[in-house]
Amino acid sequence: MLRIIDSRTGVPVEAAPTRRGLTRVEVHAPGFGTGALRVLLVADLLVRALELGGTPVWAVLHGDREQPELRAGAAALGIRPLEDSREAGRGLGEKQVIHVVPEDGPAPDGVRVDVAPVHATSPAPLTGADPVALRLALLSRRRDRPVRLDTAALTEAHDTLVRWRHAVASWARHPSRPVPEKVRNDLRGAWEDDLDVPGVLRLLARVETDPDLPDGARFETYAYADRLLGLELTRDLGSPE
Repeated sequence: MLRIIDSRTGVPVEAAPTRRGLTRVEVHAPGFGTGALRVLLVADLLVRALELGGTPVWAVLHGDREQPELRAGAAALGIRPLEDSREAGRGLGEKQVIHVVPEDGPAPDGVRVDVAPVHATSPAPLTGADPVALRLALLSRRRDRPVRLDTAALTEAHDTLVRWRHAVASWARHPSRPVPEKVRNDLRGAWEDDLDVPGVLRLLARVETDPDLPDGARFETYAYADRLLGLELTRDLGSPE
């Protein structure tokens, strides 16, 4: 069961209090920038986590400036499209509304998920950067902690992606094995604990080198976790070794 810390109260709340009831995710990003993209990315993770738990989700975007640029940047990062709030009414069967906002942004009533800022150094990380590496770099810190983006952070994220994709393609050539129950429970336990995505990444790093896991189980584990992470970890399947 996904629990989110309400930034207004500091108290964990159920992201989906009613089984199969609709949860609306309202994303507040007034303009375009790396910080705004991080807000959208956190919302994307929230939507994915809810859907993995069987909860129907309706996600809408509030914003009045630089919307085409923001949506284009979000698409490049693999963030799913959001509906325009100006065209959104009330969802049928809606049971919960969660607001995802910059930590210095608006303070709407209801459950609120604050997202810490991004501190980007020169050159700007959006210029010429691998967008999926940028996504991974933004995922590397908990949502309530600032992210520092520089050449070293993006290079590390890019190298990790290359290594993991190559490993996943190699593991896929071995007989498939199910995700071990403990590994699956640990993964879900991490992302259902206030979207602890860095915890998910640490678990994948352990799976990568665990000598007791067959390669087929490693493959299924990474493919399963990527349903949340959205890092295209299976992209190189079928490529030459």
